[in-house]
Amino acid sequence: MRYLVGLGRTFARLHVRSCHQSIYSRNSNPRRVGVDLGEKKLEISSGSLARFADGSAVVQLGDTSVMVTAVSKTKPSLSQFMPLVVDYRQKAAAAGRIPTNYLRRELGTTDNEILTSRLIDRSIRPLFPPGYFYDTQVLCNLLAVDGVNDPDVLAINAASAALALSDIPWHGPIGAVRVGIVNGELLVNPTRAEMASSSLNLIVAGAPSSQVVMIEASAENVLQQDFCHAVKVGVKHTQQIIQAIQQLVREQKITKRTPMKMFSVPTEMVEHVRQLSSERIYAVFTDYTHDKISRDEAINKVRLETEEDLKEKFPQAEPFEVIESFNTVSKEVFRNLVLNEYKRCDGRELTALRKISCDIDLFKPLHGSALFQRGQTQVLCSVTFDSLESSIKADIITTALSGIKDKNFMLHYEFPPYATNETGKMGGLNRRELGHGALAEKALRPIIPKDFPFTIRVTAEVLESNGSSSMASACGGSLALMDAGVPISSAVAGVAIGLISKANPEKPSEIEDYRLLTDILGIEDYLGDMDFKLAGTNKGITALQADVKIPGLPLKVVMEAIQQATVAKREILGIMNKCIAKPREKRKENGPVVENVRVPVSRRARFVGPGGYNLRRLQAQTGVTISQVDEETFSVFAPTPGAMNEAQDFIKEICKDDQEQQLEFGAIYTATISEIRDIGVMVKLYPNMTPVLLHNSQLDHKRIKHPSALGLEVGQEIQVKYFGRDPTDGRMRLSRKVLQSPAATVVKTLSEKQSISMGASSIHRDSNDS
Repeated sequence: MRYLVGLGRTFARLHVRSCHQSIYSRNSNPRRVGVDLGEKKLEISSGSLARFADGSAVVQLGDTSVMVTAVSKTKPSLSQFMPLVVDYRQKAAAAGRIPTNYLRRELGTTDNEILTSRLIDRSIRPLFPPGYFYDTQVLCNLLAVDGVNDPDVLAINAASAALALSDIPWHGPIGAVRVGIVNGELLVNPTRAEMASSSLNLIVAGAPSSQVVMIEASAENVLQQDFCHAVKVGVKHTQQIIQAIQQLVREQKITKRTPMKMFSVPTEMVEHVRQLSSERIYAVFTDYTHDKISRDEAINKVRLETEEDLKEKFPQAEPFEVIESFNTVSKEVFRNLVLNEYKRCDGRELTALRKISCDIDLFKPLHGSALFQRGQTQVLCSVTFDSLESSIKADIITTALSGIKDKNFMLHYEFPPYATNETGKMGGLNRRELGHGALAEKALRPIIPKDFPFTIRVTAEVLESNGSSSMASACGGSLALMDAGVPISSAVAGVAIGLISKANPEKPSEIEDYRLLTDILGIEDYLGDMDFKLAGTNKGITALQADVKIPGLPLKVVMEAIQQATVAKREILGIMNKCIAKPREKRKENGPVVENVRVPVSRRARFVGPGGYNLRRLQAQTGVTISQVDEETFSVFAPTPGAMNEAQDFIKEICKDDQEQQLEFGAIYTATISEIRDIGVMVKLYPNMTPVLLHNSQLDHKRIKHPSALGLEVGQEIQVKYFGRDPTDGRMRLSRKVLQSPAATVVKTLSEKQSISMGASSIHRDSNDS
């Protein structure tokens, strides 16, 4: 028996090996195709690397190369959704660097990696066939980065090529390009240097027949017509990439696998639910007195009763089929209400906004605060100022690979479980929260003044959520910045547009009819086909993110969505302006203060202290942050005016014994010996002066090894000549030796009364409150 079991295992291994050999041989035909994108050439190749993967492709632009692999299991997953995982990882070696952490290897996941992974996921997920619930993993491996061409867009194209060249069921390919605007001219896949001066950073992923799958954009207040033109140009260039990938697929004669099982709902079960519950579902969706919670409870009540009936009538049905039968009918009723009757479940017109209310200055100790309420979505935003030293410092690898350097403006988005009446784990890095926060940050960044003297952190905490919380965060963040007195160029508002569409029965990839919805609810996002978020000022667009759930959107629908969002955005700005129309002229009294302190080179050692001791003590005792601006200027940041007053007193205390007399060059003064050292004597020219060294070489013409050879003692008065200060280190230069000649001299004496109090000559402050 054991022999038979062992034999079975051997056959299983042989089967797996032969399967891998067939994949290996199929993927061992090197192919390469080029795409001309303006003056640049994009190269797509396969058949040389990672041939055990179901699909593998390398995309190169300039000297930047990205390899992406795709692997999908042949056994169905237990999940009730498409279990797709996309991992984009930055490799230090690709940029010719070594990680600076203790282990000298890549650790954890950076924000940029997560955001790029989400970008790829959103581009490829809509094209997987419905009911394909098989574990699928797409890994992006940076092979080389030249610092000129960004690898993120190349990774989208490589993921498209890897999936298209594999036997994984996928209705691609797609193509992706970045579009920038420099000096009014549109650039496709601009270099990093060109992007630094670009007013637009648009990434668009397109499907065949000039359809849009994904849009991600940040812009410096770009006009609507310019933005729309950029989208059209981007989609046009994606078609060239799609055609190149299709050429590779034809050359390699790819045949897609037939999945063991596609999860779908039996027609007879759907029909039974339709007859049993469609009227009750319709009644819930047309009862405009419901809110989010009560509507969900009413639908769940119908669901439980329907599922019990289904289990009795179809005892052999799987749990997935029972659940999805009800979901299919519920979605059908909801969508037909919008398509056929132009009705929304809360009673609004298709283009109407929910009720909006705004409030500012909620908590006095905060530097700025605002509460933005739109329907049942509520976001509390706070603004915090800190020193420029508190800005986010990107590690050298992220800087080398992505060009992201220090950030002195950041927005952090928080979505606690109570916002949707749930319980859950708090803390940790949440990919969804990171993505929503990044979008709201993009929306607000263009209006932040470039020369603002503080680092700004906006915290957006979602207290209630029923759709479009990221756009509510942009609105609330704009109000909080104005409440804090940040001189922003103009207010920003954001809105989400939804889509309910009807596919052409003969060509499912084409849309037969559709309705666009303004300011969507959570249920409209869940049961709809698109989440299209747009933010901007009265003048133009600052951020846009489009997530599509169907295989592609016609350009016409995208243009209409932009127009509909622009109208809604202006309406929201009008409501926000009634709350606060422009930034406060002055920041709040409890806000931070920045002052510049000028310390002459001669006093720097005293100010800093041995090994920086005085500066560390000052920062620890008063809470201020000190940074050196130039050779003689230090910037002092205090979180409150009280802390600045403490710091000023501390600095006076440090410098009180170092008040310099207006000494005359070449004059002779009486000095008092305060200490005898092996290398010389420490002397004072006036009582409250910090002792300075008079070296043995300057004591007498004779060469001496110790001051005691001349009979010098502590407290003894001697005559010295003043020769100014050393230009390199600021030390006082004195000599007794030059006075040993018989030349006639006039001795000058300095009394304590003549010493100067702390003032402009010692330490000079100028307020930098702008």
